[in-house]
Amino acid sequence: MLTENEQGVLERLLLREEIEQFYYHEAALLDDRKFDDWINLIADDIHYHMPIRRNVKFGEQARENTSSLNEISWFDEGKRTLAGRVRQINTGIHWCEEPFSRIRHLITNVRVVGVDGDEIRANSNFFVWQNRLQDEVNLFVGAREDILRRDEETGWKIAKRLILLDQNVLLAKVITTFF
Repeated sequence: MLTENEQGVLERLLLREEIEQFYYHEAALLDDRKFDDWINLIADDIHYHMPIRRNVKFGEQARENTSSLNEISWFDEGKRTLAGRVRQINTGIHWCEEPFSRIRHLITNVRVVGVDGDEIRANSNFFVWQNRLQDEVNLFVGAREDILRRDEETGWKIAKRLILLDQNVLLAKVITTFF
């Protein structure tokens, strides 16, 4: 029989494993271009935000990321906009995805940082490799801060995603991938 402490450790390990498998499933859907299935992992009230990062002086770290309240971002979207992007890509005539890119999402350092009822806060790191046409390669590296909500149908829904790129200047001509 497990002690109360051992039971708690086991529950946290099982939850982290469940979240890791959710993230790996999400990455596979994106890499396999199953965007309609991916959009089903998104909560109706999602806030999907990728701020622009700035180089700031020591002591001014609070200014490093642009605010979604009053500054421009790479992405600041809800489910309606994300679903519109999916529909556009799925037409087959989306100019920056014709021919379509080869994309690989690598997700690492998954951490469950908080539990509040049916919602959890989870952080992860990502490396996204994109090859377009013959010689166009884009690399995106960064971290994600998510709020995931338990869902009977999909296991989890992404209710909030903050995407923090480690670069502040993007060399990619366009960003068509999802993070």
